Amino acid sequence: MRPIVDRRDEIQELEALADAGTPKLALLYGRRRVGKTFLLTQIWPADRAFYFTASATTPEQNRRHLVEEASRWVDEVLHPDDYPTWRTVFRMLLSLKPDQPTVVVLDEFQYLSAGAAGLREVASEFNAAWERTDNRRQVLFVLSGSAVRTIAALADGGSPLYGRFDWQARLEPFDFWDAALMVPGYSHADHLRIYGAFGGVPRYLDPVEPGHSFDKNVSRLLLGPRGEVRLQIETAIHQEEGLQDVWKYQAILTAIGSGRTRLSEIGQKAGLEVDKAFRQRIERLIDLGYARRGRNLGAGKTTPFHYRVADPAMAFYYAFVAPYETALEITDPGRLWKARLKALFQTHMGFVFEQVAKQAYYRHLADSELPIVREWGRWEGQDRNREPVEIDIATELVDGRILSGAIKHRSRPMGAGIFTQHLRDLERVASSGSHGAWAHRALEPESPLLFVSVSGFSDEFLRMTEASGRNVVAWAIDDLYRGFGATSA
Repeated sequence: MRPIVDRRDEIQELEALADAGTPKLALLYGRRRVGKTFLLTQIWPADRAFYFTASATTPEQNRRHLVEEASRWVDEVLHPDDYPTWRTVFRMLLSLKPDQPTVVVLDEFQYLSAGAAGLREVASEFNAAWERTDNRRQVLFVLSGSAVRTIAALADGGSPLYGRFDWQARLEPFDFWDAALMVPGYSHADHLRIYGAFGGVPRYLDPVEPGHSFDKNVSRLLLGPRGEVRLQIETAIHQEEGLQDVWKYQAILTAIGSGRTRLSEIGQKAGLEVDKAFRQRIERLIDLGYARRGRNLGAGKTTPFHYRVADPAMAFYYAFVAPYETALEITDPGRLWKARLKALFQTHMGFVFEQVAKQAYYRHLADSELPIVREWGRWEGQDRNREPVEIDIATELVDGRILSGAIKHRSRPMGAGIFTQHLRDLERVASSGSHGAWAHRALEPESPLLFVSVSGFSDEFLRMTEASGRNVVAWAIDDLYRGFGATSA
């Protein structure tokens, strides 16, 4: 079994709760396949932690199975008929192995009830049992689940468990750095490509074979009709709890994945009316981590959002699998990849590389003494002559300055022309009206500049930025992965 990658904070905090010497209650949730189950089953030895995963069956069957599992864990006779209610079951769980510190994990907690109203009743029963727990009892009780909105609501105001949790967290997919730890043995360039194709969901990264080339892994796992990761992605949205008319969610993701970024465009492509229900579905996809939204820096609250697929693996699927589904059925996937899709992948990597640059900034915030960002952003629009302008980095810092710059995923080093073009673009935005007020601040000498280039920088670029007198940070691929060898050793 592979060791746990990252999750250091979660592990340390949960271990501290388990060793606190008093009853502690924790809540962990996240979308499917991000590694919640793997994490919770690996932290503690089997004789200390009782772990139960509820299944999508009736609450009554889950109740009986839970008691039977507890009986096996303590090696004692426990009859399900002796625990006819959830309150009695929870009291039993809280008294397991009373003479030693224990951990009790109930995973997929939402399945203990039939619907949201039933879960509120189950939570109320748990609360009643929890209130009677002896304060000298050293037990950590963890509630976990992949029904993100449902499980997160257990800690909200109005829930019977509001104010009860000592710890709660949402487990997210890996960033580019931790995704690379899942696939050792590759160059940093291949690590980036693997992240661009497979994303940061551990379940998608696990089948990647380090002994195979990137091209072979993509062809075998993502493009082939029976590709293991392709099948996971195709069924991901169907496995989410509580979604009605799943095909509409699928249509929305397909529209966004095809390049539609505005609500009206997405609705038209999906064949759906842009009404309240449509907007709610978009919000649900954002909650689940499948979509993301953003606005230009300086945009007003009424400015429409633009939307993108959040997960690189899902974005890959909608860009390279869904549009070529028929061709992939009748053509060797590896051949189609080399003949057509691999060249298009470079454009896809341009979008992914912007995400990587953002992740790298936050990861290296402390060790590089970078200024703190208020909220990461970019800008795209028109200048006063209605000519398009695109700024890859347009971000307000907490001290009021503006961080701006360019991010390029190209095969050649970034030249001095990118630097001068960026400053010209800032001037064009600054002169375009009130919506470009931030660009005036970005042009001030004290505002820092960040340039990220996968292929490094030309000597002319470095000389020009040094002569400018500006605070310029220039990152090549090795700078993104600075310290990676020491971390992965």
